[in-house]
Amino acid sequence: MTETTDSGAPATAAVVYDIRKILNALPHRYPLLLVDKVLSLEIGEEIRALKAVTFNEQFFQGHFPGRPIMPGVLQIEALAQAAAILAIESLELAGSSKLVYFMAIEEAKFRAPVEPGCLLELNVGFVQKRARVCKFWGKATVEGKVTCEVNFTAMIADPPEG
Repeated sequence: MTETTDSGAPATAAVVYDIRKILNALPHRYPLLLVDKVLSLEIGEEIRALKAVTFNEQFFQGHFPGRPIMPGVLQIEALAQAAAILAIESLELAGSSKLVYFMAIEEAKFRAPVEPGCLLELNVGFVQKRARVCKFWGKATVEGKVTCEVNFTAMIADPPEG
């Protein structure tokens, strides 16, 4: 029997990814894998994921000594990786070897620093969804405080020939 919401619409099951499922979905690896867990994924709509920000991150060695702060561009990259998982699931691309590439980053705003010891929550949703090009909104937060907001566009493509 299919579960329904109070409105009678079908309920969507929360999709949770542990690190093994993330490694299967994304080609990224250490030190550039920036999604540690998917908290929820609503197919075709949005994703909530986490990045555990630790002092051991390579970028903290130089950004900045004595005042470690996660670079804003890496916050955007973490949001883009969460978006890639959302796109792969929503467009049924798992196992296809297709990659999700940045095309544009717009209206990026950085609101607060992200320091070691934080759990960076990554919230991303579709603005527009097509077979080859998708637009997303993204918002990163720490303990409910917005650290980064951005709109971005990505392309679905075959991997480069190697």
